[in-house]
Amino acid sequence: MGAGPHDGGCTCGDCPHGARAGHRRAVAEFLLKREEFASGQGLPAAVAHSPSASRQWVSDELTQSAAVVAERGRIEGEAWLGRLWLRTAIVVWAAVITLLLVQALTAIGTGWTVARTVGLLAALLVGAALTGAGYLHRARGGTLAPVIGEDNRLSTSRAIAASWVLFVVFAVLVLVGRLAAASDHREREALIAGLELARGAGIVTVLAVVCGIAVLVRRVVGLRVLGQRLQKVRAHRPRAADLLTDDSGRGSFTDIQYVIICAVALAFAAVRLARRPDQLPDLPWGLALLVLVSAATYVAGKYAEGGRPVILSVVRSREAGDLDAPIRNGDDIEIRGAGFVPPGAQSADRLSRMVVRIGPVHVHVPLVPVAGGFNNPTDAVLTVPVPADVEPGKVEVQVVTAAGVETNRYAIEVSAD
Repeated sequence: MGAGPHDGGCTCGDCPHGARAGHRRAVAEFLLKREEFASGQGLPAAVAHSPSASRQWVSDELTQSAAVVAERGRIEGEAWLGRLWLRTAIVVWAAVITLLLVQALTAIGTGWTVARTVGLLAALLVGAALTGAGYLHRARGGTLAPVIGEDNRLSTSRAIAASWVLFVVFAVLVLVGRLAAASDHREREALIAGLELARGAGIVTVLAVVCGIAVLVRRVVGLRVLGQRLQKVRAHRPRAADLLTDDSGRGSFTDIQYVIICAVALAFAAVRLARRPDQLPDLPWGLALLVLVSAATYVAGKYAEGGRPVILSVVRSREAGDLDAPIRNGDDIEIRGAGFVPPGAQSADRLSRMVVRIGPVHVHVPLVPVAGGFNNPTDAVLTVPVPADVEPGKVEVQVVTAAGVETNRYAIEVSAD
């Protein structure tokens, strides 16, 4: 049977899996091609006799295939975000239904109270607001749109701040509902007293700190990227693991401890609100201080992460049997340093964007495949040929990473012999 009208990169509404299938097919084709080249297969006879020509041909073929994968990934990511708003809406209303079930079960033996009715109404209002906002931002992930960063990853600081904001809004709505339903003057006075700062100082402090950190971290990351002290590459789509990992997908201690401690504090505050729905949850100062220490650790981690890529040395690449000699046109040079591959840029389409300036000439770093990956380029070593257009004499070498960050300049001597 021939290809259907919705195959490949289709993102139309009646074909939700077309983009995903197209991306998976492109990835499978790329991996097959990479493994064939890594085993020495698939080379045309016209370039098989020349190691440099065959390496360049393989690199160009893989670069073109990787570009197709990247485009399919972008389409799949946009389609996934477009479908996400409905999933987030389902999660929101599942949480409202769960609250109703919990209230119904806990009401057995004690009876249904006004506080339970008010809590359910507050949850309905919050759920309706989140659903409406998610629909307006349905092309950007629905309810999750405000917590998706500029790099298309879930932001830990924004997610934590949003969680506290939603909880405080829910708690205030509960108090407003109780106040509206109260008929006794003394009960109304007690509810108003429940909003006093003396009772809610802990939770107000935590809310102010986590919201301030969300703004501060965005500013810090932006300035460090502009100052070329931090390398950022855009992800194809946000993932839940982004809340606990760095850009390369490795677990981050600062993010994990921030999420866990804030989750525990939120759970405590929720229990306090359930026990005392007539006042703001009185978060103990010990627990509030624990959240503040965790937040300070998270911010310190944001200041400490990253760093500018650096060239430490440049040497002539020598294969077995070659004689020692100075660097000449056509020779391969090995650039040693650190930070050449930014976190999250390990895919072939990102690696193929790396460039080395040798004097006035821009040399694209060739992709050299091996079984399961690439041995050039790597985070610490790059190997590139010295083109014939480079004039003999002293020239400067500089690496431009996939994130667009430039290394320091390193001077080498190109021999005329």
